[in-house]
Amino acid sequence: MKTPGRNFIKTITKLLIVLFLIPEIFPVTTLAQPLQTGDSKQNKKYAYSFKSLSRKTDTDRMQRGLFYLSQSLPRRVLNWSVPGHNLSSLEEADLWLIQQLTGYGYQPEKDATQVRAFGRDLTKPLAHQYAAPPEDAPWFTACNIIAERPGKTNPDDLIVVIAHKDSQSWIASPGANDNAIGTCGALELAYLLRRFKPDHTIRFIFCNEEHTPWTSVTAAENIKSAGKDVLAAINLDGIGVKSPQQAGHLTNVTRFTTPEGEKLADLMDRLNTFHSLKLVQSKYRSEHPGDDDGSFINAGFPWAVLNIGSMPYADPNYHLETDTPDKVDIKNAELTVRLTLAAILYLDTFGRPD
Repeated sequence: MKTPGRNFIKTITKLLIVLFLIPEIFPVTTLAQPLQTGDSKQNKKYAYSFKSLSRKTDTDRMQRGLFYLSQSLPRRVLNWSVPGHNLSSLEEADLWLIQQLTGYGYQPEKDATQVRAFGRDLTKPLAHQYAAPPEDAPWFTACNIIAERPGKTNPDDLIVVIAHKDSQSWIASPGANDNAIGTCGALELAYLLRRFKPDHTIRFIFCNEEHTPWTSVTAAENIKSAGKDVLAAINLDGIGVKSPQQAGHLTNVTRFTTPEGEKLADLMDRLNTFHSLKLVQSKYRSEHPGDDDGSFINAGFPWAVLNIGSMPYADPNYHLETDTPDKVDIKNAELTVRLTLAAILYLDTFGRPD
């Protein structure tokens, strides 16, 4: 029997060293590991869906929508029109959203709520001057725009993505971070999921929060009246917005009010880590239901959260004329869209988290 030659031994030694170093140089992605214990088919379905859909997110598409909603339309309100235009600026935004959704293959619907513009109290700090409408303030018809992908096996269980599309009705703010970017984030999710065949119905609601009353109340109550359940409601508002001191950081805060909401917040953290999205992800507890996710909690749907860039909200241009699209962190917003996509796919595949 021949003794292995010196060159052969060197070759084997080098090969063993390479095999030892490969995991250090190229660590195995967490996607190779199951997200949930149990059904391997479900894990494979989830992993494939997220990988194939998330890589289609497009910051250019989001940015084009952002600049249309907060620059081409300087405001999105019912009590003001672009000079020379017949429709209010919010009605123009509604038409644009309907056109986008129709182009994606949806059949968007509208409901109606009677609302008024907020009044303005000049004695308050500038960012918080909204006030009850004057007694003689006119009433307007405000619409939620609703589009959905119907569920195959659980059509009456809804995964809701909601974002308010209007800007501040009491001040001439473009409302880029509040909340044209959240609107474009929800619209991007609608684009990504336009051909997805979910087990549960995925419903997109573009509502109004800067007029009173909030139209998200109508949306939540209509779901309740129809006898449907909300598996989860995820509100996108001010995604990627942060203080100047946080510039350069990619942040998301999932705000919750209920114990069920905290489980969703913990899921967001887990998915951010699992997919290596590299968001600085945190959670924040609110004492009372608020914003459009709060409308769902008040209607009896406790699985509701808000995804937002900072909490307490740290935008120095909040509710001001300086809330312009050039100040939006589009990359941060896109990562929040990917995180929200992961949550939607998780909920559809595995159900609510334990």
